[in-house]
This record gives sequence, C-alpha cells and structure tokens, in this order.
Amino acid sequence: MAPKNDELGRGERFLPGVWRLRLPLPWPGVPHCNAWALAAGDGIVLFDIGYSFPDVGTRQLEYSLAQVGFGMEDITLVVCTHAHSDHYGQAGPILDAAGCELWMHPAWEHVRAMAEDPDAALARRVEVARQSGVPVAAVERMKESRKGQGSGIARVVEPDRDLVPGVTVETDRGAWNVHETPGHAPSHVCLHQPDSGLLISGDHLLGRISLFFDYGHTPDPVGEFERGLDEIDALEHTTLCLAGHGRPFRDVKAKVVGNRAEVAEHLARVRGAMGDEPRSAFDILPDLMGAENVNAATAPWGLQMALAYLDHLTLNGELVRDDEGDVHRWKSVA
Repeated sequence: MAPKNDELGRGERFLPGVWRLRLPLPWPGVPHCNAWALAAGDGIVLFDIGYSFPDVGTRQLEYSLAQVGFGMEDITLVVCTHAHSDHYGQAGPILDAAGCELWMHPAWEHVRAMAEDPDAALARRVEVARQSGVPVAAVERMKESRKGQGSGIARVVEPDRDLVPGVTVETDRGAWNVHETPGHAPSHVCLHQPDSGLLISGDHLLGRISLFFDYGHTPDPVGEFERGLDEIDALEHTTLCLAGHGRPFRDVKAKVVGNRAEVAEHLARVRGAMGDEPRSAFDILPDLMGAENVNAATAPWGLQMALAYLDHLTLNGELVRDDEGDVHRWKSVA
C-alpha cells in the first residue's frame, strides 16, 4: 500500500521543545497520524512512529524530522502508545538507524500474528466475518481486496522496557507518567506530564470522537475503554492533549464525556436492534451505523465494533448467545 494522494510527511514546532510530525497513512478517511518529538538532553524522545510503507522505508519520517532540524541519529528513545501499525510500524528500522531503545506496554503481542503472517491473520478475519453472518459473496470480496496488503509493520520488535504505571519518561519538559488505557488496543497507554498538564493520548482520545475497539484479543474491550476514560478523567491537571491523529485540543474532560456518551449511544442502538429472533453482528450493522453508512469500506470497522458491543452486553447479562449453525447470534435476556 502507498500513502494516499502522494501526501508527504510534515514537521512543525508546536511548543518549545515539542514538535509534531505529521506522517502519511494508506487508509481512506485517515490520511495521517501524529508522531510527537520532545527534546531530551542532546536528542529527542519520539512518541509514536508511523506506518511502514515497504517501498518508502523511513523517508517520510526523515523528511519530517529534517523540517524541524533533526535526523534519525537524534532519536534517543522510542515510546509507543500502542502496537497498532500506524503507531509502531517503523520501530525496526528506526531502532536500527538510531541505536535507541523501544518502550511499550507488555500487552503488545496482540499485533504479532498480523505482523509475522498477514495472510494467516487475514484468514482469521475472514472466518470471523463468516461466523458473524456476512454473506459469502461479501466475505470473498473482502478477502480479495485485502490479499497481499501487508501489515504496515516493518518487523516485530520487542520492547526493551515495559511501559506500565510507575515508569516515567524523562524529557526536557519534565517526566511523563504512564496511564493504562486499553480498549482501543490491549497495549494502549496515555502519558501525562502533571506539571504542565500535557497529555499524549495516542488513539484513546482524539479531537474528533471516533471509536474503535480492536476485537478478539480480550474479553471486553468496551469495558476496558470505559475504565480508561475513568483513568484520564481522574487526572487533576490536563491542559492540552497531543493526540495520535488530527489536531491537539484543550478540553480533555469534555472529550471524556463525549466518548462516554458515544459508547452509551452505540450500546443503546445495539439493544434496540435486538428483536424477537436472534441476530448476528452483521444483522445489526444498519442499526449501529445507519444503513446509509454501511458499505464495503466501513463494514469491517462496524463489524468489529458490533462484536465488541455484543460481547460487552453479554458479559453484563443483557444478551445471550443463541447460535444458528456456524453463525453466531444473540438475543435479549427475557
């Protein structure tokens, strides 16, 4: 895959000692991600590192760094908020070039299977789609459209240090504390600088509320995400959020409220989709997303969301599985 619209990486000074690196992505509707470079002594700590395009290598990152006066050799530490390809993908070549360490949460291995064998990972997703009631023709189209796309991860790199509560990341702007915020991904953390109130949020909080749960790795990503919102809401001092996509934003607590409301709205739609007959995850997509929004590009996202919500409501005792053949279906508890 290649960057959309030939987009180039871009670097800009955002605050004293803080630079935003805008790195391209291959996905429709998500044209870029943010890496954040923070001054640390004679070099920089790089928070998140972008997607790996096989034919581009680290050129986009190098181009962005050069615009703010740095090179790969200036990176003294890589910190990943989570192990998705757009935040972890370039770890291998960066560590090769910079000779630095990688810090990441110990639950990062949810990405290993996809990175080491993308075709096998695709086969598993195809099977989940089939069990979720997706029509055979649509499953085959998805399989063909995604075949050979790769993972966006140059190679699997294990962290040198586990990024867990109690660990601090030292920069010229002070020490950053680790807060576990899984749900979007099992490995997700946010980093908070309590003196300045700065928050590096990865994909846990974005300026435009956009939920996604990486389904299939933990029993209840929705519940994990809600507990992560509680974790961030409890922070005493948050002034500015440096997010993984889009522009930074100030009112962190308002975003927490907005995300809670979005989860509640989605759960209400799933509850409302339950009728007299058991329904599959695919059956409820029009109710969850709006029928006009269901298409080949959005359905895989919606399916993961639907499955996560169905599991959450099942664990809460509101739904029960009632399978029909190989297709997984749910119904309300009477």
